Amino acid sequence: MVIPKLALRNLLGAGLRTWLNVFVLSLSYVAIIYMQGIYKGMSDQIEQATIDAFYGGGQYWHQAFDPYDPLTLDDSHGTIPEGLKEQIAHKQATPILIRQGTIYPNGRFRSVLLKGIEPDQSILILPTQVLSTDQQITPALIGKRMAQSTGLKKGDYLTVQWRDVNGTFDAADIQIVDIMQTTVQEIDNGQIWIPIRRLQQMTGLPGEATMIVQAKEITTGRRYTDWSFKDLNYLLKDLREMVEMKTMGASVMYIVLLSLAMLAIFDTQILSIFRRRKEMGTLMALGMTRLKIIQLFTVEGAMHGILAALTATVYGLPLVLYTASHGWALPESTDNYGFAIGEKIFPVYSAGLVMGTVLLVLLITTIVSFLPTRRIVRLKPSDALRGKLS
Repeated sequence: MVIPKLALRNLLGAGLRTWLNVFVLSLSYVAIIYMQGIYKGMSDQIEQATIDAFYGGGQYWHQAFDPYDPLTLDDSHGTIPEGLKEQIAHKQATPILIRQGTIYPNGRFRSVLLKGIEPDQSILILPTQVLSTDQQITPALIGKRMAQSTGLKKGDYLTVQWRDVNGTFDAADIQIVDIMQTTVQEIDNGQIWIPIRRLQQMTGLPGEATMIVQAKEITTGRRYTDWSFKDLNYLLKDLREMVEMKTMGASVMYIVLLSLAMLAIFDTQILSIFRRRKEMGTLMALGMTRLKIIQLFTVEGAMHGILAALTATVYGLPLVLYTASHGWALPESTDNYGFAIGEKIFPVYSAGLVMGTVLLVLLITTIVSFLPTRRIVRLKPSDALRGKLS
């Protein structure tokens, strides 16, 4: 315990120089933990919102379906397998039929995706119950982004055109019965939701679907002819890669902050060794080995990290707790970026994140503190007492 006590006394005795280094290093702690928590919270919010609104526990896709190729939609339909029909009957899955169409709002035309879904489904959080109607005209549900881009309002009528299974064009009027508030663009922009039986009748595809969404409680799938199961790891792959890229981009800021702090500590160590030559000679004359002196200076440098962690706790903990409970407000313009995160991000700070950051910074600080002390190995006590470095 002699070396840690002596190191702490020397460190505190350095005064302002020590606390400047500690403050810069504490900024690295706070920045890394704060930003990583935001990215983790953003990722969790987007994933949960997308799962609730569209992915469920996984999806069965017709073998011809490719969400990135609209030309496959004409062939992306098939009869629902018996096993999946049983799941649908027990409210453990819901079918979705997707067809291309064209609408003519306010004298203009726009290509859309017509998506048929069961009005009484409970797998997804879509307010599909508004599609339950006995009226002749087809009810339609759209999202707020779709409403804003087309100028449509609740109660409006518009004409929609489509092609049936034989390639024949047909058209009919639909009525916007509701506009849903959602952050998930996969169910909003450029899409119109109507009862699946109406869409099957309109397109001549009775009993067929493009995909079947399972309940969140069921995350595994079975093999069916012409159908492939896509689990959440597959469906969320693009999202997770995007968040990982954002996280890696933020690492540049972490590296800059850490580099500034490490440079300050490195310079402090070199200056300390240069100015304290006589002290080292005296300690060696009193019987302290070179290895112990190296340990002393290394511990002094490493203690910058410990003091920085304590300092970061003083002003960083209130900031972290506040953002975790109140969220981080986003500008309205982010609504067009395709992120299902709503108006606020609620950061997620785990014990692993905090401890991992502290240990990483402490390790780097210790290594940087050790590097300048290697010259002490060649130091002679007689030279040190005269104020010289060998």
